[in-house]
This record gives sequence, C-alpha cells and structure tokens, in this order.
Amino acid sequence: MPQIFDNIELQLQEGLRAVLPSASGASFCVGYLNLRGWGKLADLVDALPGADESTSCRLMVGMHRPPEDEMKELAGIVHERDTPDGPTLARLKRRITEGFKEQLEFGVPSAASETILRVLARQLRERKVILKAFLGYPLHAKLYLIRRPDAITPLIGFAGSSNLTLAGLGRQGELNVDVVEQDAAQKLQAWFDARWTDRLAIDLSDELAELIESSWARAELVRPYLVYLKIAHHLCEEARQGEREFRLPRIFQEKGTPLLDFQERAVSLAAHHLHGRGGVLLGDVVGLGKTLMATAIARVFQEDDHGNTLVICPPKLAPMWDKYLETYEINGRVLSLGKVVEALDRPEAPRYRLVVIDESHNLRNREGRRYRVIRDYIERNDSRALLLTATPYNKQFTDISNQLRLFVDEDRDLHVRPELFFQQWTEQGKNEADFISQFQTSPHSLRAFDQSVFPEDWRDLMRLYLVRRTRQFIIRHYAEYDDTRRRHYVMLKGEPAYFPVREPKRASFPIREDDPRDQYARLFSDEVVGVIESLVLPRYGLANFLVADAEHTASAEEKRVLENLNRAGRRLIGFCRTNLFKRLESGGYSFLLSVERHVMRNLVTLHALKNGLPIPIGTQDAAMLDAALSDVDEEFVEADTNDSDSLHDTGETCDEATGEAGRGLAGITLVACQAHAEEIYERYSTRFRSRFNWLDPRLVRSDLAQALRTDTEALLSLLERAGAWDPARDTKLNGLLALLNGAHREEKVLVFTQFADTATYLSSQLARRGIRDLAAVTNGTADPVGLVRRFSPSTNGGLRNGETQLRVLVATDVLAEGQNLQDAHIVVNYDLPWAIIRLIQRAGRVDRIGQKHDTITVYSFLPADGVERIIRLRSRLFHRLQQNQEVIGTDETFFGEEAVSKLRDLYTERADTLDDDQADEDIDLASLALQVWNSASPDDQRKAVSLPPIASATRRLPDVADVPPQLPGAIAYLKFPEGADALLRVDVRGNLVSQSLSGIFRDAACPPDTPPSQRSGSHYDLVARCVEIAADEQTTLGGQLGSLRSVRRKLWDRLKRFRDLQQARPNLFSGQVVQDLDSVLELIWRHPLKRAAQDAIGRQIRLGITDETLLQLVLGRAMEESLCEVSDDDPGEPGQPRLICSFDLVDPESGNVTP
Repeated sequence: MPQIFDNIELQLQEGLRAVLPSASGASFCVGYLNLRGWGKLADLVDALPGADESTSCRLMVGMHRPPEDEMKELAGIVHERDTPDGPTLARLKRRITEGFKEQLEFGVPSAASETILRVLARQLRERKVILKAFLGYPLHAKLYLIRRPDAITPLIGFAGSSNLTLAGLGRQGELNVDVVEQDAAQKLQAWFDARWTDRLAIDLSDELAELIESSWARAELVRPYLVYLKIAHHLCEEARQGEREFRLPRIFQEKGTPLLDFQERAVSLAAHHLHGRGGVLLGDVVGLGKTLMATAIARVFQEDDHGNTLVICPPKLAPMWDKYLETYEINGRVLSLGKVVEALDRPEAPRYRLVVIDESHNLRNREGRRYRVIRDYIERNDSRALLLTATPYNKQFTDISNQLRLFVDEDRDLHVRPELFFQQWTEQGKNEADFISQFQTSPHSLRAFDQSVFPEDWRDLMRLYLVRRTRQFIIRHYAEYDDTRRRHYVMLKGEPAYFPVREPKRASFPIREDDPRDQYARLFSDEVVGVIESLVLPRYGLANFLVADAEHTASAEEKRVLENLNRAGRRLIGFCRTNLFKRLESGGYSFLLSVERHVMRNLVTLHALKNGLPIPIGTQDAAMLDAALSDVDEEFVEADTNDSDSLHDTGETCDEATGEAGRGLAGITLVACQAHAEEIYERYSTRFRSRFNWLDPRLVRSDLAQALRTDTEALLSLLERAGAWDPARDTKLNGLLALLNGAHREEKVLVFTQFADTATYLSSQLARRGIRDLAAVTNGTADPVGLVRRFSPSTNGGLRNGETQLRVLVATDVLAEGQNLQDAHIVVNYDLPWAIIRLIQRAGRVDRIGQKHDTITVYSFLPADGVERIIRLRSRLFHRLQQNQEVIGTDETFFGEEAVSKLRDLYTERADTLDDDQADEDIDLASLALQVWNSASPDDQRKAVSLPPIASATRRLPDVADVPPQLPGAIAYLKFPEGADALLRVDVRGNLVSQSLSGIFRDAACPPDTPPSQRSGSHYDLVARCVEIAADEQTTLGGQLGSLRSVRRKLWDRLKRFRDLQQARPNLFSGQVVQDLDSVLELIWRHPLKRAAQDAIGRQIRLGITDETLLQLVLGRAMEESLCEVSDDDPGEPGQPRLICSFDLVDPESGNVTP
C-alpha cells in the first residue's frame, strides 16, 4: 500500500531523508525550486559521488511563467505554438534565471541560508547537482526519484503536489504518495529521462552557481566603502533623476549668464521636488546665486507645462525681480509682500502655477493675515511653491514648519517621523498610541515634528523639501585651486571666479571704568543690567493682569484681543528684555532712546487707566520685537490692513508721528512726561487708532498701574544716571570714524547695525564730521534699491543719469539678505547680532560670485579690554530669562559655550570664524549623497551599483581621540514598495539606536581604502531585527495601502469616495460604474502600483483630473496590465520593506582582512 505524505501526519522531507542516505543517484522534477529550501536535503545530496549524471542529483525545474499567465493562455482563443522558437527559448531561459536571481535578492539573510547557498553552489560546480530548466511547455510535475543499490527496491519514487520548497517539503498541507512498486517507478523514471534528454531541457547549473557566487552569500568580503557608496547612490536617486528629467533652458546661455555646475544641480533637484511634492525650499547660503537659480526653475516649468510664475518678495527686492523676469522672459508677476492681501485675498485673483516666495523666513508667523492669504492662495490654486531663504534652520524650529505649512498640510502623513523625539517619548514609558491620543495627529506629520527639539529630526524632515549647500561645501566639491593665487575658484563665462578669504578684524573702543565721564562705562554697569533684570514689563505680559472673569464679561471683539494676549504668554516679555540688552550693546544712543520710549508708553497706558479710557494694545507678534527680524522699535500692529495712513506712506518715523521719544527725558520732571503722554494718547486714539487693538480697563486688575509705575520710576532713574548722550564723547563712533578716514579712506565700506535708530544716528553723525558720499538704509528707507545701485553699481545695472556713487553705506540687516554689494570688500559690524549666522550673512553681501578682491575684511566692534564683559552681561540675561521661563528669541543660539567661543574667536581674529560650517550637517541629504557618489571613481561606482541586494560589509568603528565612541551593532538600508527609504541602526542587543537617515548616513561614511573585517556571528540576526522594526511600523502606521501621502493611498481614497457617491446618488449608468470601481479598488488594495503608473496617475491627480476621467485612466491601465505589480505573494499582506544592503559595525580591536 502506498504511504501518504501530507505534511500533516507525515512530512515529505521525512520520507526523502529516510531513503536518501543509501542513494547512488536521484532525479527530481518540480514546478518551483526554492533555493533556501534546498537546505532540507543538501547534506544528504552531498553524500552522492557526483561527477556524472548517473551518480548525481538531477534536478529539473518546469515552471517558467507565473500562474496568472497560464490562466490567460488557457482562456485565450489563440494558443502559442507547441515548440518555442529560438528567441522564445532565450526569453524563457532568461526568465527562469531571473526567477532564481530574484530569490537570492529577496527576504532577510541568515547564517543558515548563507551556508545552504554556498553548499548548493559548490554542489553545482562539483556536478553533484545538475540543474536543468524544461522549456518545452509549462511543466508543473512534482516527482522525486531515488536510485539506490537495493536488490528489491532499487528505485523509489514520491509523486504528488509538493514543490522543492520549504512549504512543499513540510510547512503546508500537500498530498504525496510513495511509489515503491518497481514497474510504476520505472515508468516514472522513463518519463523523467525523456524530458531530461529533450533538447528543450537546458542546463543551468553553471548559471545558478555563478548567481550564488556573486550574490550576498558570496565568500569574498565586500569593501565597506562600496556599501556606503551604494547607499549614497540610492539616496541621491532624486537628484540624479532631476538631472535626467530637467534640462536648463537655453536662454541663460543666450543671455550670457550660464549657470555654474552646482547651480544647475540645485535647479534640477529643486525642480524634481517641486514636481513630485508640490514645494521646495531653496536654502543655499548667501552668495551662491539663489535668485538666478529660482529664475531658472521658473523658466524650466514655463517651458515644461506653459506655466506662469508669481514672485512674492520684500519691497526692497521687487525691482530686482522685475528685472530678472523681464531679462529671462518669464511669464509672471512680481508682488511686494505688503500688497499680498490686496492682490490675492479675492476669488478672482489670477491663477499662477508657480509661486516663488523670496526671503520666506519672513513668513514665520502663521497667525498673520499675509501668511494666511498666501497659504490659502497656494491651496486654492494648487500652485507649486518655491521658497527662498538662506536661513532655513533656526533655534525655533516651528519657523521651518510654518514655512512648510504654506504648501504641506500639517496632518499629512510624510512617511518620516521625528525619531529622536520618539526615542525620548518611549523612554518616558509612552508609545505612538499615546502620542496620537494626546496630539490627535499622525506620528509622521508636520505637527509631530513641531514637538521635537532635536536638529537631527528636522534634518530628516527637510531632506524631503530642502535643497541647501554651504560655501565651504561648494569650495570642497565644485571648485578648483589656483596654486599661484592660493585661492579656490569656479569657471564663470570662461574666466576663473575666485572665492575670497574672509578675514575677521577687531575694531576696539575703550571703556574706562575710572572715568566718570565715560558714557559706556556708565551704561555697561551692573546697576544698569540690574534695572533691566528687575523690570516687570507689564505691557508685554498683560495676560498676567487680567481680572478673573475677563473671558466671561468680554465682548466678542474683546475676546479676540484676550486670546491674542494669552497666546503671547511670556514670549513678548523675553523678547523685550533681550531687545533692551541688544540695544545697549549696539550703542548708548539707541539704548537710551529705547528706554525713553518705554517710559512714554508706560505713561500712555497709565493715562488710560487713570481716566478709564481704552488701553492701546501693541503688537502681540513677537517677531515685531525681535531684533533678528525687525530693525525698528515700535509697537504698532503689523500692517496687514493696507491702511492708507501708514508711516511708510507719509515718510514719518514712529517718533516723529507719535512724539513718543527723541526729546531727551533726562532731567525732565515726571509731570512734564505725563503731560506729553496725554498728547501721545490723543494721537494713538485718533490718527493711529487702527494700528492698535483696544482693551477696556475694566478687564485688568488694579495692580497693573502699580507695576507700570514701578518700571517707569526705575527707567527714569536709569536715564537720570546716564545723562544726555553726547556724540562727541562716543568712543565707538569715534572708532568708526577713524576707520573711514584712516585705513579705508579710499575704499567702499559697508557698515552694519541691527537697529534703524543706530543707522540713523551713525549716518547723521558721520555726515556732520565730514564723511561724504554716505547714505543709510533701513526698513523705512523709501528707495533702498537706488542706494544699493549707487553703492555697488557694477553688480546692479550701473548708475542712472544724474546718480553719483556712494562710498559708505550704513545699513541694518535689511541689506543682509537678497542684495549684491560686491563692489565693496570692507564690512564693519558696528554691533554684533546674537546669532553668528547673521555675521556670516553680512559678509555674504560682498562675498559673492564675481567678487574681484582676494580678501573680504570684516571688522567687528568690541570693547578694547576684551569680550568678558559682554559674555558676563549676556550670561546674566540668559539666567534671568531661564528663571522666568521667558523666550529669548530667534537668536537663542548665541548663548552657551559655542556662543562664548565665537565671541572670543572674533576678538582674537581667528581666521575661520566667519566661514560657514565646515561640517556637512546643514547640507540637504540628496545633495550630500550626490556629491559622495560623484566623488567616487568610475570603477568604484560600477562595483557599488553591481553589488547584489542584501549585500553586507563589516567594518571596524573608528577609534578617534576626543570623539565619543560609536556603538557596535548593525545598520540596514531598506526600501518600501512605495519608494520610501529607511535606514535603521540597532545595537548588539537589537535595540533601536536611530532611524535618522541623515545621521546614520553620516555615521556610515568611510574612505575608499577602509579594509573589510570578518562578519560577526550576530550580524544577520541584527539585520533581521532592523527589517522587523521597519515592517512592524509600516503595518501599524502605513497599512495595506502604504503611507497617506503615497499615490496608491490617494488613488484608493479618491476612487472609494467616487464609489460611495455613485451609490448614494444612483443614475442610469451607476451600476456599471460601481462594478468597474469595485474591480479596480480590489486590484489596488491587493497589489502595489507599477512605477510608471504611480508617476502618471500622481501627475494627473496634481493637475486636477476629474473622477470620471481618473476611473477611465485606471481601467485602461488595468486592461493593459500596466497598473499594478501582481505577484504570487500573499495579497493580504501589506508591502514589506526590501533590504538593499547592510553594515556590520564591530569594535575597533576586531581584525581586518585584506580584500
């Protein structure tokens, strides 16, 4: 009686293993061969003598096409010919070989699989196993014949349903029987031999052995650099794709302004991001040509889809943009930021396909009306957004997310999450479900990133939307070096354009503590600092003085005002206190002027309280008080209302219009000040009423008045102690005058200050002392472009009729952005911004492509006795703000050890102080990976690309002094079916260390000559752990259709809504439409989209395709079999990540192996 092997009661592998030990030869015929399943029989086959067919295992595989192709063939009217021709045989052979190759490239490696594959390769080479593919017709037979030296049963067969796979041999239910009766067994042998000897049975033994020997299971060790290069190749795929897809328009060559190589690469990558994601931040540092690059991007899209462009920019840059659009024939319009509301906040506003926002960091406040109007316009018109900023990264990371919110929905799943934040979150005993419950958003959303304070998290996010390179990055990777001039250069119009050296210089001014007449000694004192520290600043914290039932008794308009007060919290207090310190450092004149304004504004509020009048409430936007963002010292509400009665329209300053300060209050009685405050209140409540919010005094407590009086008395005593400011004894001003009349009396000099008051003071005083050809530029300057042209005519179109050149230009940081001033090479920092990036940006105004001088000299005014006094004052402020939990501002990065080090470097004139970061941390990941790839030799590039999937390399971790040691473990690089990248790092215990793409990529960096080491025994287990983590996350958060941002998810959601609508509102054709929708929805649910379908459908969705047309597009692709990747894998499982390669990181003492 035949014995049944159903893998339930008795497994087929048990029957085979029972008879194979005595075998002299074997013949297997199966439909499918699983290479890793060979391990169930490999050890017993190894005992065969081999060498010829009679003493080897003959293995014939019959299936060379998937089952769905068979079904189509059977159902078709015309069948293929029985005997394949030559080209068909070659195609079938290639198909079955590729099937084996795909097996080797799929799944997770293990030490056992590696051993099995190496054994199989050796058996094929030794002819112990001979593999043939039967190509005559699809052959799905399952037959196992074992010949042995047995007189009674020399031939034993097993026939049934089991393929030579792990499942077929024992893991799934099958039906097989043994064939012991010899007549039947011989007939089966004859049947096998007939097909084995058929001319259409092709020997693939050598091909399969070669595939295994070149796969991840190879015995040869892989150089670590090649794996690093392979990761770089994948991570720069978008950059390379952009270079292939987007070509620079010819007009730039025709106009004589060709783009440099690094500019062209930025254009192609940014265009790719714009096309694929709807928006991009072009964040190159100052001086690299962002304006020209943005113009090129606009021209690319104009030629690509006949689109038009809207440029939104600060008023001072509008003439420049008008010129660029005219020169390069861009179909578009330039819109000043101040005209946004008027032009765009209406339904009939014309549609622009591309919106360029220059100096986009000015749109950090999403509560502002301009911000909302621009965001709504982009969303309403489905416009692409190109944002330009040299400062995408600040301490306040919400500035970045607010810019992204202009074109990215804050709850959209971005398929990347803030990993360091979630590691900290997990350490607190919380999980992602807790996060979703608390914040009501996806862990992969923009709102999730808002919770992170880790720069690495934000870099991972910005890799999706940012193109950014630094000056040092360009010099290292794109420039040549001139040994004669000892300068780096790039070729521009056939001539070398040199990068000058930035030379920091100290400009000193004395502070004499022993001189009672020394004005700076009186101000830079502990007593003055103590007054600033002690101020309550109640006008900036009115929410702390509201009556208990304010919310309940307030009118609708008053509730809006109260909401703004509560939102501001303690932010305004911190900004205001910091601002006083900054103005103190800027100069005595500006500081005392600001103190006077505080006194008068306090008295205005006291006047209102005393007389029961509405209280004027100034801006609650902290940016208006932040010296890093605004050079004025006024409290008017941001002018989003387009009032005609604007200070800028009238040409008046804040002081001139309101009479707030400027009279010099030292020595004036309090009664006189109060009388003046009454006059100011009258102006506030009449001419400037719309500039303020107004609060009924019944809503505030009585102690507000006492707090205002206390601050006012302290400030008046400070003014009395300081006395009237005397410009003649201003040692800092005198030092500037000495520079202008001394070493640089014949050269153009650009003088920077943070404050408009200081700029006005300097220009007036310098003019009085004989400095000619002088002008000042602030935010309130009527024609800054004209002054810039007069200061640097060669880079701004030349002088106009009647204009004369300027030698000295005093400017606030309004000119630290978007201007070309390289006719000059001398920069003076009259005061120091508290963020070092501002100093670098100031130098960048003159250090631009085309600068003719070899050296940019940058003076910084510092006390002659050193910087310790400033460091001490800033430290006191910082601790005061921390104690009160007050916000410092966007310049917070200028506190701490790094800030102290920068100040000391400026004082000692350290050479590289004003260079941008030498590290590559700020470089966008795609540009960094592209440069890694391009810097490799062609031979290494070829080797890296040809590395098989799942390949791994082992390298010793660096043992570098003064650098924290890295943890040993594993790095795995994976790709999801939807194209998303994933890099995971685990320690030796399998604990997740990081999922930061940018961080892990930098950790993986190694030079080309890095030697390989022997793999650790746990490496494959750690790689499996990485894949498990990624797969679990995808299943939990992505689901069957992948991430919410994927085209597959969007398509399924769109068609599902269309189906629901058809069922809710049926018509004559609804039945067929619903049937079609059901079929494609099922197909999309079960299988991932093909890449071409993904690109085409995604493009049409962005272009606004209708539901009906979308359905026809999808149906057509489904009929043409060009919609989905249909495979034999379980369709119920979500797309699993595919392992590309991995690193085994071992301790430094591990041995190396010469490759």
